[in-house]
Amino acid sequence: MGVPLDGTIMQIGPAKDVHDELHARCLVLDDGTTRLAFAVIDNTMVSREVYDHAKTLVHQHTGIPLRNICLSATHTHSTPRAVVGLKPDSAEHQDYLDFLAIRISDGIRRAVNRLAPARIGWGSFAEPRFVHNRRGFLKERFQAANKNPFGVAGEIVSMYPKGETFDKSAGPIDPEVFVLSVQHADGRPLAVLANYSLHYVGGIPGGTVSADYFGVFADHLQRLLKADRQNPPFVGMMSNGTSGDIASVALGQARKKYDHYEKMTLVGKALAEETVKLVRDLDHRSDISLAAAGTELELMVRKPSERRIAWATETKAAPDHQGRLSRPQIYARESLILKDYPATIKIPLQVFRIGDLAIAQSPCETFAETGLAIKKDSPFPGETFTIELANAYSGYLPSPQQFTWGGYETWPARSSFLEEQAEPKIRAALLKLLKELHQGTEP
Repeated sequence: MGVPLDGTIMQIGPAKDVHDELHARCLVLDDGTTRLAFAVIDNTMVSREVYDHAKTLVHQHTGIPLRNICLSATHTHSTPRAVVGLKPDSAEHQDYLDFLAIRISDGIRRAVNRLAPARIGWGSFAEPRFVHNRRGFLKERFQAANKNPFGVAGEIVSMYPKGETFDKSAGPIDPEVFVLSVQHADGRPLAVLANYSLHYVGGIPGGTVSADYFGVFADHLQRLLKADRQNPPFVGMMSNGTSGDIASVALGQARKKYDHYEKMTLVGKALAEETVKLVRDLDHRSDISLAAAGTELELMVRKPSERRIAWATETKAAPDHQGRLSRPQIYARESLILKDYPATIKIPLQVFRIGDLAIAQSPCETFAETGLAIKKDSPFPGETFTIELANAYSGYLPSPQQFTWGGYETWPARSSFLEEQAEPKIRAALLKLLKELHQGTEP
């Protein structure tokens, strides 16, 4: 309560109430030689400094190597943003960042304490009903008048283009729900790690904390598997796939009205019900080996030009009487912040291998097209998925083509600051790590 919910460019305000509790849902796997740890965290985004703090604590207490720990945010928008420097004058926010890192570490350490003989299986199903690309091309007659926050007209793609302005979608969707199921040796459910490329659902009152459909999925899955009274407890978790440009509403269609929490409940329960059907048919095995690989990739930062800095200095002004900034003022503030960013930044990239299953990890809000390309080119055909917002927060990851079209996800700010060639570089680096794991070599 009281911790700011607004992100780098959002103006939502502090947490005033809690609808459902937030969790760091943890799973540790051990093949006798290698340990892999997952924590799926009910948070919008988490800075690398917070993740690194948690990983260091885990390593100190368990010996698990840092690159063998996958920490990811679900990106529910109704949670605190664990972004370092977001509220530098807020003691409450800094206390929350420290608390979050410690509790993530605690969860993984507790999972280590509960290691037991187990079997594992995986598979996937398609659920296209809830995923839609939110970036759309504008009809030609509306393009010239379309201005971005910097006053530049002519962008041809917009996020959620309205009504008659919408022409067609600017990217694909990935409807696959990937499911990793872990059972005790006697067949009792131990954990499920799922992955779906849907940004979030929402429909939550302002100032209210909620885990969104990710939490609904985990709770409903536990009930359906009749594991809610189990000891040690079953852990269900839904990680976010490549959903940087994906929403639960379709462009060009009238939006159905839902009551608060109604749609997130619908989506979470539907995904859980299909997951249970799949889990019951999976072949669970115990003869599975594990491996991990990781690297640091240095990328350039899109720092503002002198002309942009002059515009930002002139545009920046005090908020109105309600404490809100206009859209140009927000991006003027962001431009002046980016001015002081370093010229380059290093981002962590990791991949895990679980038997013949590969899990790539991207620190960005990654577009569906990138996730699909990684699946297509992976040396683990049909058995690869990507967890986004993993191990750091590095903003949106549009492809170079998407940058030429424009739109919210491409506008330079703390929410989108990597160089325009970042996407092909990150994708290539992840594929290189996957190939090294597939060949059994140590990178």
